[in-house]
Amino acid sequence: MAAFLIGGCKRNVAINEKQAMFFQVDYMNYVLGYQHYGFIIDGQGNILTYKNPQIWNFPDKDFSLSESQVRENFGNCLNSGKNITREELNKYASYIKNISSSKITALKNVAADAGSTEYICYQFSEKSGTYKGCLIKMEGDFTRENLNFFSKKVTTWLKNINDTLWKK
Repeated sequence: MAAFLIGGCKRNVAINEKQAMFFQVDYMNYVLGYQHYGFIIDGQGNILTYKNPQIWNFPDKDFSLSESQVRENFGNCLNSGKNITREELNKYASYIKNISSSKITALKNVAADAGSTEYICYQFSEKSGTYKGCLIKMEGDFTRENLNFFSKKVTTWLKNINDTLWKK
C-alpha cells in the first residue's frame, strides 16, 4: 500500500540550483534604428530586463552560451522587481527537457520590417559549463515553432510576462 501511495504521487521537478538562467524572450529590429530588448528569468525567479545594451552575448547558431557570457549578460540587465514564484518556475522549467528534445518547424518568411522575437529555454550542463538553449518560438519577419505540446503553454506564459513588462 505504501509503495502504491509513494509511486502514485506526482513528483516535483527540482530546479538545478547551479542553473542561473531558464528562459529568455529577445526582440531585435534594425528598422528605424537599432532596437534590442527583452528579459531573462533567472534561477531565483527574478525577471531581469534589458534594453539596447551596448554589450550583449548572443547565443551561437545552436543557441548555446558559456557561463561567463551569461554572467556578462546579467551585468547588462536590470531587475524588473517582478518575480516568478518557485512553484511556477518549477512548473515551466519541468517542460524544458521535453521541449528541447522536440523538432522545430522550418523557417518561414511572413513579414517585413517587423523584427524578430525569440522565446528560448535553457538547460545548463555543469560538465561543460554551458547553457544549451532551445528555440520555443520565433515571431516577426520569420516564424519557427517548436512542435512539443508544452511549447504553446510556455509561449503563452512568456508572452503574458512580456506584455506586463513592455505594456504595448
